[in-house]
Amino acid sequence: MAGDFAAKTKTYAVPVILFSLSMLYQLVILPRAFPPSHYDALGIKTYSSIEEVKEAFENLESKWNSGLEVPTTTEFIKIRYAYELLTNPIWKRNYDVFGINEQDHVLEKLSQQYAGEKFYNIELPLLHADASDTGDYAFNVITSKEFQSMFQDSKPWLLQVYSSSSNHSAQFANSWKRIAALLNGVANIGMVELGEIEIAAYLAERKPMGQFFFRNGLPSVLAFPSGCKTSDCLIRFEGELSVDAVTDWFAMTILNLPRIFYYTKESLGPRFLAKSSPHTVKVIFFSKTGERTTPIIRQAAKDYWNYATFACVLWREEEFSVWWNAFGVESAPAVVFLKDPGLKPLVYHGPMNDSWFLNVLEQNKQQELPQLRSLTSEELGCDARGYSRAGRDTLTWYCAILAGRLGPDLDSMRETMRRVQETLSKSSELNAATEDEHSITASVALTSKRLTLSWLDGEMQKNYCFFYLNTENSIETCGPRRVPTDVPRLFIIRYERNATEDTFKVEKKAKSIWEFHQQEVDPAAQLSVTYNGSAEVSQIIQWMSNIIKDGDSRKLPFYRVKTPELVPEDVEPFWSRAPQGILSKSMGAKQKMQRIIIWIYDYLGDPRIGPALLLGSLMSYGSIWLMKNQLKHKVQSSQPSQADNNDKSRLRERRPKRNVSKHNLPPSITDFEPRNSYQMPLSDSDSD
Repeated sequence: MAGDFAAKTKTYAVPVILFSLSMLYQLVILPRAFPPSHYDALGIKTYSSIEEVKEAFENLESKWNSGLEVPTTTEFIKIRYAYELLTNPIWKRNYDVFGINEQDHVLEKLSQQYAGEKFYNIELPLLHADASDTGDYAFNVITSKEFQSMFQDSKPWLLQVYSSSSNHSAQFANSWKRIAALLNGVANIGMVELGEIEIAAYLAERKPMGQFFFRNGLPSVLAFPSGCKTSDCLIRFEGELSVDAVTDWFAMTILNLPRIFYYTKESLGPRFLAKSSPHTVKVIFFSKTGERTTPIIRQAAKDYWNYATFACVLWREEEFSVWWNAFGVESAPAVVFLKDPGLKPLVYHGPMNDSWFLNVLEQNKQQELPQLRSLTSEELGCDARGYSRAGRDTLTWYCAILAGRLGPDLDSMRETMRRVQETLSKSSELNAATEDEHSITASVALTSKRLTLSWLDGEMQKNYCFFYLNTENSIETCGPRRVPTDVPRLFIIRYERNATEDTFKVEKKAKSIWEFHQQEVDPAAQLSVTYNGSAEVSQIIQWMSNIIKDGDSRKLPFYRVKTPELVPEDVEPFWSRAPQGILSKSMGAKQKMQRIIIWIYDYLGDPRIGPALLLGSLMSYGSIWLMKNQLKHKVQSSQPSQADNNDKSRLRERRPKRNVSKHNLPPSITDFEPRNSYQMPLSDSDSD
């Protein structure tokens, strides 16, 4: 008996489960998804006109006044709330079209406030339309005509959907103005009022039954990324409405900009200064408020990642001595530029605007003694494939390069070369610093941009370093550290271009592999000389002046070769390899799970699910019943045939068996040919 019950339970498990789910959905889940509307409180049909609302309330009020009906406090509050909501044209429009009812919390509040009191003691009105006039805070409001042409600009759009009667929209007004100011120049800002029904409906989300709604109410913030012109690709802001949250979301999600993180006095050294590239300038912002940097500065961090790395520090008065001793910062706001090792930080105090900062960053993107890198070689004039900083008409120019591995020895020599550069830049101090009048040649060359001073990472640029310092002691300067000592070396390169060859370039087709290689040499001739003197500033200046004077006065060989390429020191930006994951290239697992939960929640309000589950239950039960009937019919139809077979076998058994000999059986007529037989010819034979 128990086995039959278990078998039946297993057979009908699917239809029973589907039927139970359909009943659960219809009786429990669906009523919660469709609570009674405010029209139901007045006993009228949905979307009734304001006149019908007033008439229904007057009928109820007359019954209360006559004493025929006495409502409870809760009933009166619900009816009165519905009346005030649905007789306000703007509130009614927002409720009917988009389901917006941002004052719904008043019901519970008033029910608790007037619990136990008579309904006529309740203070009226329940709702107050105290939102500011739309002209007080709305700007750049987009209408239907403007919406059709707003995507002609390539900049992304940030839009706010608001209502002139919404208290939440009025409270967000000042924050929205601040957001618009921060995004000025990188995005277009606009506002859409719910009265523009077509645009608001186009920007709204839709429930499974087609009803428009804004999931987080008003105001609703959304963005159209660059190149997006339809609602299919718009992105909605789903966080808390604040200046910092909205701008950070827009900068990262829409503009794909890096986030500049805050560091403490304990973490700034090990997590920023130690991990950032030694080839870049460090830029540190000190802030009193802790706000994130503006999108303009974050765009600069993305554009200048090869030159500078950025960090933020929250200023605290108790940490004054730490920042004063480290960088010379007195107060916030301030910005600090850290350039060469041992060089005093460059500090700017006071508030700053974006344009000022971009100008300062452009002026200070290089280290004081610029580094020779793949992206700076042409800019510095230290590239045989390029030209002098003095211009394309300059045929002879020079580049003094200090090469070595990163370390204290190179830092000390870099400081010496900075003093050389500073001395050459100040012609008034040159006579006091040098005794030889010929040393003025280097100063003139530097001032006219025919001379450039720079330094080279000999370990990173080992091929380039060995190419110019190809001696037995080059391993002390170039390539990986193989010896215990590091010896920085200074050398100067003389570049020369052939004016005739640059003006008249005759294209010749290579006839052999040797001619092909000859065409691959750099256009400028090069001659290099290594400095073997002391680290005295005066001697270095005198040596460079002699080299320049000799190179300008003598006719030297025009020797051209193929210079090794400078390799990039940093393959990826500092912020892309940070452990915090500054730029998210794909949606996280948590966000995907939230999207799935929201999608399921939206579809729980679909009234078609219950009937679909019930239909599935009936179809499943019907298929099971049909299969069982077919199986039973087959069993019954197979039983008579088996009885007939049994009867036939019994008849065969009853018949007696005959034992007849097969030896004397008469032959068949076809076994032998009869005597005197012949074949009769046919009349239509071919022989006739």
